[in-house]
Amino acid sequence: MALAELEAMFERVRLDAGLSCDATLLEPSSDDHANVPPNVPRSPAPQPQVTLGDAYERYLNDPTHRWSERTRDTYDTTRALVVSVIGADHPLRSISRADIRNLIEVLRFLPRNANKRFPKLTHKQAAERLRHSGESGTISAANANVYLSNLSSFLNWAVNEEIADRNPARGLRLPDEVAKRDKRNPFSAEQLRLIFNAPIYRGCQDGNRGYATPGTERPQNARYWVPLIALHTGLRLNEICQLDVTDICLMEGVPCILVTAQSRVGTTDKKLKTGASERLMPLHPRLIDLGLMDYAARQKRLGQKKLFAEIDPGSKGVRAVAFSKWFTQFLGNLGARRERTCFHSFRHCFRDELRNARINHDLAMALGGWTNATSSQSKVSENYGSGHRVEVLAEAISRLTFRDIDLSHIKE
Repeated sequence: MALAELEAMFERVRLDAGLSCDATLLEPSSDDHANVPPNVPRSPAPQPQVTLGDAYERYLNDPTHRWSERTRDTYDTTRALVVSVIGADHPLRSISRADIRNLIEVLRFLPRNANKRFPKLTHKQAAERLRHSGESGTISAANANVYLSNLSSFLNWAVNEEIADRNPARGLRLPDEVAKRDKRNPFSAEQLRLIFNAPIYRGCQDGNRGYATPGTERPQNARYWVPLIALHTGLRLNEICQLDVTDICLMEGVPCILVTAQSRVGTTDKKLKTGASERLMPLHPRLIDLGLMDYAARQKRLGQKKLFAEIDPGSKGVRAVAFSKWFTQFLGNLGARRERTCFHSFRHCFRDELRNARINHDLAMALGGWTNATSSQSKVSENYGSGHRVEVLAEAISRLTFRDIDLSHIKE
């Protein structure tokens, strides 16, 4: 009996280690039932394999996630790519390091806007086409690494949920030759001069097709206001384009822009990039002098809910897409296009202005809607206090001079 018990223990160890074992030593026959010690554990029933597709569905629908709609869309885009390359029916526990490296090979040659450029090809087929044709237009290393980071987050979740044994994507990234600080540059003084001396600010034929032709009209519309707001507030493009008329308001007597996903007039298209994006932005004195408060009040009297209702929201309700296309064309017409600059460069200009004015770091982070946490300790500290008072934010904004650009002709 002792020998049988010892043999059973050895076979159990082999079974737990994933090695082959003699099942007869674990499962006694009916004839020998009395000789098998009662405390020998029986083999657990095999667990059903969870597929990659099923696991991703559970991940995206996990109610414990505190994602914004935009974040969820980003993870869903990653899911579509990963499932397309690896396969929805692939057992999650069987995904190997080699599978992830095959995915990386697809990412290395994946075309930008692959679904639009090659709607009849899979992601893998589209990547193979660019690899062998030598065509340009692949996604950047930074974008590829976003896919890998999102995948790694999913696999970490799967390990925590005990439906995967490990994260085979851990530590895998593509080398990014562009330094983080060089991905976008602020506009130069020359570019700012070209932008704000364009006919739309000096006088044009009209605010639509005649915006680039000199004339006598000075239409105050989205094309006029959006770049001015971006320069003086550092707001992201979509944060500006989606503003409601009620988001230009007085807060404790201070003219402000309210950056929020909530709407006080019933619109449903407002989204923010992160939780830190929600903030109060006092208006720079120049925007007040140029009449932004009056413009918002006028739009409200006309029955408009959106501050810039003329911007096309597109099929996905993201107004920044249409305006970004126009602004790119606008820069080209002016001869102001430069490498590594785009509309987002206004945000870099604003950050430089905060530095030049020696604005306190915490204040700068609050004004720009940047995440102000680099460690667990700083994250905890952010939970204390009620934030900066409006007058403190307004005083900081009033110290920004924007001396690289003369806008006196606009007020005239």
